[in-house]
Amino acid sequence: MNVQPIEILLVEDNPGDIRLTRETLKEAKVYNKISEVRDGIEALAFLHRKGKYADAIQPDLILLDLNLPKKDGCEVLAEIKTNEKLKHIPVVVLTTSKAEEDIFKSYNLHANCYIIKPVDLEQFINVGKGIDDFWFSVVKLPTKQKKANQ
Repeated sequence: MNVQPIEILLVEDNPGDIRLTRETLKEAKVYNKISEVRDGIEALAFLHRKGKYADAIQPDLILLDLNLPKKDGCEVLAEIKTNEKLKHIPVVVLTTSKAEEDIFKSYNLHANCYIIKPVDLEQFINVGKGIDDFWFSVVKLPTKQKKANQ
């Protein structure tokens, strides 16, 4: 078992969804440290370690909402996936949008997966467990040491 916590960056502007995501991951028994930002500009400042995020730890996984203020999720995703220092970080689009255009655009921008947020609490917990089962049990994420050398 991995004793290092998984560093997760949650990019979400809705306080209710932030709380629900935190509770869901806790319920799913994911050993993690969640950092949260509430808009696209903050997300990029965090990832580039600028301003108040100068000491931010690079995340192992990004949970990204598409409908964000200041800079939308697709713009954030595009910048992450075209940046040599960030593109290896898996990005899970976690959004309410069911629009085929958003799904296609997200994958075209190299999202690692696209998950539609359920409105039902029990289903949301199942999504959290699915994220845990797949991203933290099945998938091998890059090690901290290897990422630090890039």
